[in-house]
Amino acid sequence: MTGEKCMFQWLAPYHGGIVTFGGNQKGRITSVGRTGIHLYPSIDNVLFVEGHKHNLLSISQLCDSGYGVSFN
Repeated sequence: MTGEKCMFQWLAPYHGGIVTFGGNQKGRITSVGRTGIHLYPSIDNVLFVEGHKHNLLSISQLCDSGYGVSFN
């Protein structure tokens, strides 16, 4: 989930949906798309949340998409 449109290769409208962040703040989901810049792998089904100031990854979503995740 991100609030930066420049990170997307493409975006499609997404109607409905609100996410809740820490502090009970809410953001509206306006689009869904694919991120990925140059040499980095792309990630599908990333939500664009209007006004969101951080980029958040879902580890379980990455694993479900076939990526391996390692923490050092």
